[in-house]
Amino acid sequence: MWGILTALLSGALMSVQGVFNTEVTKQSSLWLSTGWVQFSAFLVCAAAWFFTGRDSIGALWQVDHKYTLLGGVIGAFITVTVIQSMGALGPATAAMLIVISQLAVAYVIELFGMFGVDREPFEWRKILGMLIAIAGIVIFKWKK
Repeated sequence: MWGILTALLSGALMSVQGVFNTEVTKQSSLWLSTGWVQFSAFLVCAAAWFFTGRDSIGALWQVDHKYTLLGGVIGAFITVTVIQSMGALGPATAAMLIVISQLAVAYVIELFGMFGVDREPFEWRKILGMLIAIAGIVIFKWKK
């Protein structure tokens, strides 16, 4: 149950953050807004690290697959693309397309066991679920 609640909270926070970031971008610039998002996130993480135990920073260099350290770099591009998509499509449509993309890529990662994830067998019902989600977007955007 905890996983479901945190996933729902994550989705809600992503939508609010996307709207906030898009508004800041309108009043400044794309990379300035993105930089602020990443910098302020760093400050929150540094404060949380300081107050919750201060594990060794050197542990980062012991990570087995160094490419996984690129999560922050990817995060910067996530921020940029969310801002651009919400500005162009509006929050609801952008969020729906983002979720469909996340679902499709996550399923491919599971199917092929990429990045250390356990490999899962192909299931038609999961493809059907994604197609239903895509149909939902079409219905959502349908105009008379």
